[in-house]
Amino acid sequence: MAKSSPLTSYRLTEHSRMQMMRRQISENDVAKVLSNPEQWEFVREGRIVYQSHIQHGSPTKTFLLRIFVDVDREPPEVVTVYLTSKISKYWSG
Repeated sequence: MAKSSPLTSYRLTEHSRMQMMRRQISENDVAKVLSNPEQWEFVREGRIVYQSHIQHGSPTKTFLLRIFVDVDREPPEVVTVYLTSKISKYWSG
C-alpha cells in the first residue's frame, strides 16, 4: 500500500449509508479518511480500498477504518465502509 492523493468528490451509495448507520461510522470520519488516507490499495480494476487508523467507541479504542470506493465512475462511489480491530491483518508496513 502507498499514500494516495486526496479524494474529496465522491458519492455515498445507499448500501454504504446503511452500513455507516449500522456500524455507527460518521460521514465526517469517512470524509477525513478519503481526503487524507494513511494507506490505499487496488482491490481490483476500478476499486480501491482507502484506510486509516481512527479512535472509536466508548471507551475509545484504535480501529482501522476501511472504505471501498469504485473509482471507475464519476464521481467515485463509496461501496462499503467498516471498522476492524484486526489492524495487522490489513496494514501494510
